[in-house]
Amino acid sequence: MTQASFMGSCLCGAVRFEVTGEPKRFFHCHCTRCRKASGTGHTSNLFVQPATLKWIKGEDAVRAFKVPEAKRFTNCFCGNCGGRMPRQAPGTDVVMIPAGSLDGEPPITPQARIFWDSRARWSCSGDALPVYAEYAPQ
Repeated sequence: MTQASFMGSCLCGAVRFEVTGEPKRFFHCHCTRCRKASGTGHTSNLFVQPATLKWIKGEDAVRAFKVPEAKRFTNCFCGNCGGRMPRQAPGTDVVMIPAGSLDGEPPITPQARIFWDSRARWSCSGDALPVYAEYAPQ
């Protein structure tokens, strides 16, 4: 895949962003933390690498909550409406974009369901995507 540009925003429109880079992975994550952060059965996250994240509008409204005991999990969101926002992992060139925050369709479709073994029994299933107990192989 080649470089792409992704535009997105929060629910209230206070925050707008642009991510530029190469879309690498797109997963539905069923882990407990993603379920708690989203209030749904899974999150749908697009990983872009190498990538740059540029806040077009409202960067000062972006809030972050890092689960203290988590190595990787940080929930970024609009402080006004709670809409999930992208984040760049510190010290990396990886940007994770919550797919629902995008203004358009990404150029790739979901590739797998991860943390399948910790999903809620009522969560969606039944598609042809591969499932992994935890992380998908790279």
